[in-house]
Amino acid sequence: MTSHLRLVVCEGDETGQELLEQALRVLDPAVLGFESELIRFDLSLDNRRLTDNAVVREAAAAMRECGLGLKAATITPEKIGDVGSPNRILREGIGGSVIVRTGRRIPGVSPLAPVVHPIVVVRMAVGDAYGADEGRTGTPGGTDETAWRTERIERRICQEVSEFSFQTAAARGACVYGGPKWTVSAVYEGMLKEEMDASAARHPEVLYRPTLIDAAYAGILTEAGHRSLVIPALNRDGDCLSDLVLALFGSIAGAESVLLALDEHLHPVVAMAEAPHGTAPSLYGKNVANPMAMLLACAAALDHAAATVGSAQGDVDIARAARAIRQTTLSVAADGIRTFDLGGDESTSGVVDEVVRRVRHELIGAP
Repeated sequence: MTSHLRLVVCEGDETGQELLEQALRVLDPAVLGFESELIRFDLSLDNRRLTDNAVVREAAAAMRECGLGLKAATITPEKIGDVGSPNRILREGIGGSVIVRTGRRIPGVSPLAPVVHPIVVVRMAVGDAYGADEGRTGTPGGTDETAWRTERIERRICQEVSEFSFQTAAARGACVYGGPKWTVSAVYEGMLKEEMDASAARHPEVLYRPTLIDAAYAGILTEAGHRSLVIPALNRDGDCLSDLVLALFGSIAGAESVLLALDEHLHPVVAMAEAPHGTAPSLYGKNVANPMAMLLACAAALDHAAATVGSAQGDVDIARAARAIRQTTLSVAADGIRTFDLGGDESTSGVVDEVVRRVRHELIGAP
């Protein structure tokens, strides 16, 4: 059976779009050795405004249909009443509930802290501080003005985050570490802790060290020196924590982010991979931005494709391609071919040129 990859590609803005176009070079059939069908949607700010976000909803529907997406960084306008965040629409559109970000050592790059083993942050993709009802009362600008926000989390989402964390830890031989501030917020944040405890009971083989979120921030600097960690988190906590974790390993542009929609058996049915960094307007048009995160996002998308297609021979090809892209991206960094943020002097396209050359050689034997 001949392999065939179908992938929804969400185009973005500024440097985000430039990095996407560069990373897509590794998915060329002449590199992979099998066909890839890219279903592209223009999620640039201009087109989202032009279509009143209809293009975002169309992209989400296409991802639900094929189960796979790759997204470039996009601009979220700050003005109230504008088109807002496409990430929120995509997450709601595909039923995404879990976001997974993995900090790992970048070969040849000294981390900013004594972190050795990978740290996986598994956070809620919806609810909590994001999408909360909010408002202000009192005199605008006066000392009596009060701002308020009403946040919500669902037990189903707490269960999915917790169970996916323990499944990931079991597969990696890692420790489930951290958690919410359940001592201060026993009713609200305590719901996630209840589901963490329930998952721990179902997975007695997994080392479990629940730790309040503030202590976990400090603890990762020492714990990651001894073992791999998986950290389940609320939406807001996980957003902040994952940025810190990736930076500790050298660069927020050094790892991918994956949004997952799970079925009733907690198996991923839709995966959207992306780079966790923004559009980096100061780097736009300069060909100097780090492409690692987008390249690793391509590998993550192929991982999901290989795991969900079935047991045909084609899956072996896709899984092999995913490994080749990931390992080559890291080996290129190890050989000193890096952008300025990782201490190198290579251009974006120069890094991708070498990754493409090596992946093509490994997969199809081309020089």
